[in-house]
Amino acid sequence: MAVIEALIFVADEPVGDKLLADVLGEEKAAIRAAVEELQREYDERDGGLQVREIAGGYQISTRAVHHEEVRQFLKTRPSAKLSMASLETLAVIAYKQPVTVPEILDIRGVQSASAIKTLLDKRLIVAKGRKETVGKPIQYGTSKDFLVQFGLKDLSELPNIEDFEDLAGAAFEITSDEAGDADDAAGLDSAPDAADGPESPEQ
Repeated sequence: MAVIEALIFVADEPVGDKLLADVLGEEKAAIRAAVEELQREYDERDGGLQVREIAGGYQISTRAVHHEEVRQFLKTRPSAKLSMASLETLAVIAYKQPVTVPEILDIRGVQSASAIKTLLDKRLIVAKGRKETVGKPIQYGTSKDFLVQFGLKDLSELPNIEDFEDLAGAAFEITSDEAGDADDAAGLDSAPDAADGPESPEQ
């Protein structure tokens, strides 16, 4: 169990049963049982950390009860930034996915091409194929990196949309819209061969 804890701790992203089993030469069932025991140990300790299942893997993270203090601490350090326009666009995609740029426009009331590009660059969203309608616009959805950044096991753990900004605030510094992230009228769907597949959204 100690070595599993060490591997989860040093991993850059959530690490799953299969990878742990392959590295340690154990059965996945044995790994799962060991992780569950590790989770119980952390819970009984009642410390500031916990072992959570996030995006199909395991990660050691801070407990939700300490998030406000952690957020205040992180605000004193350089952090990833997300503009309000990008946050609003991400919220639409997260709760309405798969969704197209025209559908996002209908909901937000403003063009979102620049925000879409920002979210693709940050790997928070990916293309989810094309919608079978006139023009076959690209559909977008959230990525595995989105789950990791927001500390979610899966999309069922998304809070009410009213609380989404608070959730995002724990992962990003939310800024007012900047010139480099301002919405413009250039739609991404007009780019040739753009985002035909989820693995290469800007090819």
